[in-house]
Amino acid sequence: MVSRLAAACQVVDRINEQVGRATAWLAIFMVLVQFVVVVLRYVFSIGFIMMQESIWYLHGILFMLGAGYTLLHNGHVRVDIFYRDASARHKALVDLGGVIVFLLPVCTLVMWISWPYVIHAWEVFESSMETGGIPLVFLLKTVIWLFVVLLVLQGAALAARAALTLSGAAPAPAATQTDRPDA
Repeated sequence: MVSRLAAACQVVDRINEQVGRATAWLAIFMVLVQFVVVVLRYVFSIGFIMMQESIWYLHGILFMLGAGYTLLHNGHVRVDIFYRDASARHKALVDLGGVIVFLLPVCTLVMWISWPYVIHAWEVFESSMETGGIPLVFLLKTVIWLFVVLLVLQGAALAARAALTLSGAAPAPAATQTDRPDA
C-alpha cells in the first residue's frame, strides 16, 4: 500500500514536471511575440489583434499550467518563518493541513464556478470578440480545468507524502521536493 502510494506520487510528480518544463517554453515564446508586436507597432505602425491576443493566451496558459509544477517545487507562497526550520513532522502537518483547508476547497470552488463558464464557451465555440482575433477562446477557458486537475493532483501527492511522513512510512523524499534555496 505504501509503495503504491509513493509510486502514485511519483507519477503525479513526473506529470507536473513535464507539463511545467513544456509550459516554461511559453515564456520565451511570449517574450518573442511581445517583442515583434512592439516592433511592428512602433516602428512600422502595424498591429495584429491575433498577435496581441496570443500574448494574453500565453500568459494565462503559462500561469495556469505552471501552478502544479510550482507546487511540486515548493514555489507557492508560504509563511517560511515557521516552516523553514520546522521538523519533518511539523512540515508534514502544515502541508497536509494546507492541502485540506486551503488548496482543495479553493480548487473545488474554481471548478464549481468555472463549470458553466467553460461549458457555455464550448456550446457556442466561443471566439474572440475582436475582428481578426483568435477564434479559440473556448480552448483557453478549458485550461482553467487543466489548472485545477494538475493542482489537485499535485496537492494530493503532497498530502499523501505528508501522511506517509506522519505515519512513519515516508519514502525517501523526491529530488524535486527539496526546500527552495532562496527561502
